[in-house]
Parts: sequence; structure tokens; C-alpha cells
Amino acid sequence: MRIALGLEYDGRAFAGWQTQPHGNTVQDRLNAALSTIAGEPITTIAAGRTDAGVHAAMQVVHFETQARRPLNAWVRGVNAHLPPEVAVLWSREVDDVFHARFSAFSRAYSYFLLSHPVRPSLTAGKVGWYYGALDVAAMQDAAQRLIGRHDFSSFRAAECQAKTPVKDLQLLDITASGGLIRFDLKADAFLHHMVRNIVGALVYVGKGSLTSEGMSALLQASDRTKAPPTFMPDGLYLTGVGYPGHFDLPSVPDPARLALWR
Repeated sequence: MRIALGLEYDGRAFAGWQTQPHGNTVQDRLNAALSTIAGEPITTIAAGRTDAGVHAAMQVVHFETQARRPLNAWVRGVNAHLPPEVAVLWSREVDDVFHARFSAFSRAYSYFLLSHPVRPSLTAGKVGWYYGALDVAAMQDAAQRLIGRHDFSSFRAAECQAKTPVKDLQLLDITASGGLIRFDLKADAFLHHMVRNIVGALVYVGKGSLTSEGMSALLQASDRTKAPPTFMPDGLYLTGVGYPGHFDLPSVPDPARLALWR
């Protein structure tokens, strides 16, 4: 059987998604919990890797197993063996052609940034922070320069293993309420640190260190060394994964679960 799962997690407690020798990753914890329920070793494949400190409101994984279990066992049973920072939201039996990574045609991320003179406490690790005022209108204008299919090498981490830096950025919306600024991004796929590097560049625009024209030049340069630093992971969330409709998988989180998160 091939099973697909949707899950959410608080990335602060883990060294990212991908398995590591020390075992303190989301994938390590999930594999162990699934193996306990299946009674056999289980290895998961995710729609996308997330870095240390990055959260997920909707990560999608798949795995194969010889074990026959009610679908609810892959949710409630697995959750009983997971740390409180990780929860399986749903499970589906899928065709063998389904692949959590390669069947996906889009990924969506949101970044939450607090613009305030004082660092956050209650939301520490859940939002990014910049101590000064930011020009949201300027950031919105600059963001539009990035929409479309481009070579995003200027926003690509040196250790990125993607075969090509060319990605189709379909959405980059910026909204603000009080001092909280929200960035919503959607693309066919993202490069390593791409979202955090884009947010970092937009913060430079917001504080007046980079113009919209400078953002266009930065994109065209295809040179990471010319770009502002990578922004902190704290406020970054994987919020959705798009799949063809015939797989019948949820693509975004249940709104009820986002009441406080929003």
C-alpha cells in the first residue's frame, strides 16, 4: 500500500525536515512513529524539505507499507507516538503513481514578520522580526518585479541541489495589519532558502536600502553575492502543496486549525 499523509509541525524543536544521524528531525520522528504502528521500518518522502526553525501548516508525505491498518491508525495512532510539535492531519491510500514530491505542481509558503522596536516574546520563533518601520507600499511594488518565470540564482543558497534555478513564481502578495506584515508566495517549486532570501531583499526595500529598480537588477544579475543576507527562519511556514485533482488530496490546511495561527 502507498499512503499519503498531511501534517503540521512547529519547526523550532527540530533540525529541519530531512533525516540526520542525530535523529532530531521531523522526518526521523515521523518515520519512527509510523514504524511503530506498521510493525516494520517505514521511510517517508516529503513534498519539500524545510530548514531548521521553519514550520509547516500543510506538509505532504507518502510512504509504502505491507501493513494493513485502518486509515485512522495512520492519524490518531501515529500521533500518539509523535512529539507534541508534530501532528498528522489526514491520511489517504493513493495509487502507486502518486509521489509526494514529483506529483506536486505547486508549493505555497507564508512568512510573518513583526515590524516593531521591541523583539517578540509570546510569538518568539513563530514570526520574523525587524526593529524598524518598513515601507510596505515600496515592498509591494518591488515584489511584483519577481512575479513570473525567472532565473532566481540571486535568491538561491550556495548548497541548493535543484537541477535548475529557473522557477515560476506565481504569487507574491504582501499585506500588513498593524506591525505584522504577511508575505504569501506560490510557485511551481522553490530553491533552497529562496523564500527567506526574497523576504530579506524585500526588507531592504522596506527600510530604503534597495529600490524596486534595484530589485529588478538583482533578479537579472543571477548572482547571490549581490543580494542581501538570508532572513531568519522563524516566521516561515509551508502552507500548501498542489496536486492534480484526481488524487483527491487536501491542498491547504483546515481553516479551523488556522484560527490562532492567522
